[in-house]
Amino acid sequence: MALAKITLQTFRNHALSELSDTAHFNLLVGENGAGKTNVLEAISLLSPGRGLRRAALADLAQKPTPDAEPGAFAIGASLIEQGQVSARIGTYTEAARPTRRLVRINGADASASALSEWHAVSWLTPSMDGLFTDSAGARRRFMDRMALAIEPGHAKAVGQLETALRERNRLLEERGDARWLDAIEAQAAQHGSVVAQTRSQLVAMLADELSALPPEPFARPILTYRAGGPLDPADLLAEFARARPRDRAAGRALSGPHRDELEVAIAQSDMTPGQPAASCSTGEQKAMLIAITLAHGVLASSGRPSVLLLDEVAAHLDPVRRTELFNRLRIGRAQIWMTGTEIAPFADIEAEAAVWRVSGGALERL
Repeated sequence: MALAKITLQTFRNHALSELSDTAHFNLLVGENGAGKTNVLEAISLLSPGRGLRRAALADLAQKPTPDAEPGAFAIGASLIEQGQVSARIGTYTEAARPTRRLVRINGADASASALSEWHAVSWLTPSMDGLFTDSAGARRRFMDRMALAIEPGHAKAVGQLETALRERNRLLEERGDARWLDAIEAQAAQHGSVVAQTRSQLVAMLADELSALPPEPFARPILTYRAGGPLDPADLLAEFARARPRDRAAGRALSGPHRDELEVAIAQSDMTPGQPAASCSTGEQKAMLIAITLAHGVLASSGRPSVLLLDEVAAHLDPVRRTELFNRLRIGRAQIWMTGTEIAPFADIEAEAAVWRVSGGALERL
């Protein structure tokens, strides 16, 4: 088990909600707009990043009226390992600074990145269904979120790379001091190499996990990491220096880890790539996305407590795939949180699950 005694205070439509006595499977059922996904979003914010909706902090606090100023919210949870509370983690904002996210771990101030040292959080939501037809940037964020669940330092490296590239772009535009540009490019190469190699290793590990899964009832995806530049720091540094005239004209760096791509294709019977995922049917794309999520869940749950958030997944699967999904989740180590408008699709796991009915931001344990 990963999380217990989760509290939401003035978060979205939850004035004050608490989820205690959690289990391996945790179900949130209720009508659309009741606040089910808000609970998942709150849990996702107990990890680095902007959460599963990528919402602005000022939009998360409950407001007494639509025109009211942004307020504050708080989310907390106990982290459970081997039946014992190992930590109390939380994130919150203050009314005076509604756009600044604060974190506390065991009562002490901490950085958001420190949350990933305690547990891993992954998710699959309906908004991700278009991942394969979305931009390369969306797939890079997808890779980075998965990488963060395995390598806690990844978010810091990505941030350092982005900062260095912005400074490099500014210096190129202003034709700044060459010695300062050399130093900035050295930083970009160092951090960029770490980011690229982490992504490459992630995709390789996912490919191994996916190759071990049965091809049915979920489609088996073939993943390929396409580097946007050299992975070796010395080679990447040389590429930055060589490309200065081109990048100055373009106003941005045209090669490097910020140009990485995750390519996905559906596997043929002999495990060779077939049709690109973007050209597959909606059902095939959903099946491949679930397969990737399950494979990542195996990787993320090795060594640390982990949580998997599945928003409205069961309702969109046929009975065969739904049963297989539950079977795979049952044998995994990750704590599972799922939402649905009714309990019927979860009949196979209802007896072993903690179930809450959500209505108007209020929770009732069933």
